[in-house]
Amino acid sequence: MKGMDVLRRSSVFAAEVMEVFDRSPTDKELVSQAKALCRDYIHSRLNRAGIGWSKPEHGVSAPGSALGEVSSVLLWLGDELEYLRPNVYRNVARQLNIPVASENVVSDAFLAVAAEIFSTGVTWGKVVSLYAVAGALAVDCVRHGHPAIVHTIVDCLGEFVRKSLVSWLKRRGGWVDITKCVVNTDPSFHSHWLVSAANTCGHYLKTVVFYVLREK
Repeated sequence: MKGMDVLRRSSVFAAEVMEVFDRSPTDKELVSQAKALCRDYIHSRLNRAGIGWSKPEHGVSAPGSALGEVSSVLLWLGDELEYLRPNVYRNVARQLNIPVASENVVSDAFLAVAAEIFSTGVTWGKVVSLYAVAGALAVDCVRHGHPAIVHTIVDCLGEFVRKSLVSWLKRRGGWVDITKCVVNTDPSFHSHWLVSAANTCGHYLKTVVFYVLREK
């Protein structure tokens, strides 16, 4: 009976997940999904850096689900972006010249970077860049002994999505739209749609450094 009950609950959950992706998602759902994707992205980057961190309780659902597929694509695109410009997505706290011990400073810096990235419009490349910055900043925080700040970064990303990206996401049918992205694997990368995000994020970080210093 226990096995049947678990199966029944799993089926109900799967049906609920599919229902969300079969209809237009609400603002609350889009923000919740953004934060779940961020937890998974950060978890992946911390594991890759060799830093122990327990699997987030509120990450995405099973790999075979719609949101699980979104997470896989987001992580893969993040790998591509970080490969293009590895120095941009390492030691982000040092580039911003901020102490990771302060929740307010990390929040302000992350939101300032986000605002700069999307100051000229929204693209999936920029969305991936935002997640890459979140992942890199989370690695910095945990390495310096402040793992609690990771939750602050996730909340900040969710708040930015709520204020600035929800309308754009709705027009595209939600997060699942990222799975339709096609990346050109031409070694020259001349037509690679992630290049613009990779080439400009370094500029955004430099701009925000001046912004943070000016605010002190």
